[in-house]
Amino acid sequence: MDRIIGTGPLLLAVAIVALGVEHLVCGWFKAFSEAIFPGEAVTSVIPWVPAYSWLAYLTGLVLLLAGMSLAAGIRPRLAAIVLGVLFLGSAVLLEGPRLIRFGARTTFFETLALGGSALTLAGILPFEPRSFQRWGASLDYLIKSGRFLFAISSVVFGIDHLLYLKFVAGLVPAWIPWHMFWAYFTGVAFIAAGLSIATKWVGEWAGLLLGTMFLLWFVFLHMPRALGLSAAAGAGAPRNPNEWSSAFIALGMCGGSWICARALSGAKAGGRAGDTP
Repeated sequence: MDRIIGTGPLLLAVAIVALGVEHLVCGWFKAFSEAIFPGEAVTSVIPWVPAYSWLAYLTGLVLLLAGMSLAAGIRPRLAAIVLGVLFLGSAVLLEGPRLIRFGARTTFFETLALGGSALTLAGILPFEPRSFQRWGASLDYLIKSGRFLFAISSVVFGIDHLLYLKFVAGLVPAWIPWHMFWAYFTGVAFIAAGLSIATKWVGEWAGLLLGTMFLLWFVFLHMPRALGLSAAAGAGAPRNPNEWSSAFIALGMCGGSWICARALSGAKAGGRAGDTP
């Protein structure tokens, strides 16, 4: 188990780098489209960032540098804290006002969960004396909240799955039987995992299994859709940033789940993402 959950930081880092690259690509295409076809609709960027080229470039650069910092072990705790604050700010300021809608609620809690994952990771990384010294006490509380932010998001995902069973069942690939069963199963699994992570009751196993579920989704659901190999995604899926965002978010959530499991196991992360204690 330790070897599996030990890869959580690396998976989160890879997902963050991929999201950063996607921001930069989407920002370039938006700027290019506006120059060639002024006034026409252009490809939007990742869900929680408004469709402005300059903001896509800025966010993409921050994500890319932070993800590479995590992967390479260059001030990884600082990078994790920056990511946590960035995601939390994006959730509250950009998605919070639209929280009542189902689609916006999903985006809000996905962003919140990624922020919680990054903060939880910061809590198990070695202390860096030069990082945010003036904000020590407040930062400690914020880092400690990471696991609960992730757990709350998981519970909300489960409730939404149960509220929108037909929609969720429709996302299950055609070659997998019992679509409605899997819709119920994932909803209950989300809620149970969130409660376990929050209360620490078999939380390590809950994080492990939840991350495994996200990894299976990444491999069998999201990547085939993003690559246009799934008929349900449509012919234009490879050019649809939402499909790629969903895939990278699922990979990041896998990493976040295993980071929570590692935090609950009492293990400390090494200097580089993926290093074993």
